Amino acid sequence: MRALVREMMRTGTKLVVPAGVVAQVFRDRRRQVALNALLDQESSVVPVMDRTLAEAIGTLCGRVGTSDVVDASVVLVARRERATVVTSDSGDLRALDPSLKLEQI
Repeated sequence: MRALVREMMRTGTKLVVPAGVVAQVFRDRRRQVALNALLDQESSVVPVMDRTLAEAIGTLCGRVGTSDVVDASVVLVARRERATVVTSDSGDLRALDPSLKLEQI
């Protein structure tokens, strides 16, 4: 994650973090120091989860048969932003979208 922060700062890459991911981080900020540092960067964006996105998340969960709305939000926001997802847990995300661009850490 530290290397990711350095590379993001060097290249000016926009970091998009779904609101549900931020909520998970704030359950225990001490365990997510690196992600919290990323969120503090000016180039970080936390998109609003509006009704349209919330309904799409629920629809995706229903279609795939999962109840993890945070993972589904990651997939849908990544699709919308045409972004690569950086994750340590790619299995659940792949189940939601096998074609998702992932960077495993």
